[in-house]
Amino acid sequence: MSDDILKNIQDTLAKGDRNGVAKLTKEALDKGLSVKEILEDGLIKSMNAISEKFKASEIFIPEVLIAAKAMHAGLAILEPHFTACGIRSAGKVVIGTVKGDLHDIGKNIVSMMLKGACFEVVDLGIDVPPGKFLEIVQTKSPDIIAMSSLLTTSMGAMKDTIKVLKESGLRDKVKIIVGGAPITQLFADSIGADSYANDAATAVDRAKELIHGIGKHKTLPLKE
Repeated sequence: MSDDILKNIQDTLAKGDRNGVAKLTKEALDKGLSVKEILEDGLIKSMNAISEKFKASEIFIPEVLIAAKAMHAGLAILEPHFTACGIRSAGKVVIGTVKGDLHDIGKNIVSMMLKGACFEVVDLGIDVPPGKFLEIVQTKSPDIIAMSSLLTTSMGAMKDTIKVLKESGLRDKVKIIVGGAPITQLFADSIGADSYANDAATAVDRAKELIHGIGKHKTLPLKE
């Protein structure tokens, strides 16, 4: 019985059916399935499969975004039960599109997939200046800052943000992941970022690695 409903959740999420996922998630709770079981064997298992298909170029951003929204519908049902059921946060991530860039589709996909992996996410939106990232580090104490840029003209804001954190003595208090169409591993290294991700699924993997202290990418000193 539990396997059937979890499989239905997986299949419905893969189709991007938000209402269906929400309904099935409620049904699973009503039938006595644990929050952890629904989350891990239903929602996350399905989203992981979506991520693998995306990495293999079997599906593309529109399909991932639709599936991520469907997953978010299920998470909204489960979230009130997380603390009571012992579901612990995987870590806190502050995410934003940097100053000078108004693109947010990629950032939104990363944000939703991080939530699906049990990360607490603080989404600062678009056109985020270095000072705002600094303020959040000071007030929210995140584990990771994830910065996105889709424009070559706004890439420099990533470097500026890391510089501000360094000047404030907070650079060593937080890990930094950067990504976006024009971003490369070489650029990430040159500005002193801890990690680079070229897609949403990889961003989640990198976040997990940084939280657990494994797979950290070697970076070069920040260039002035």
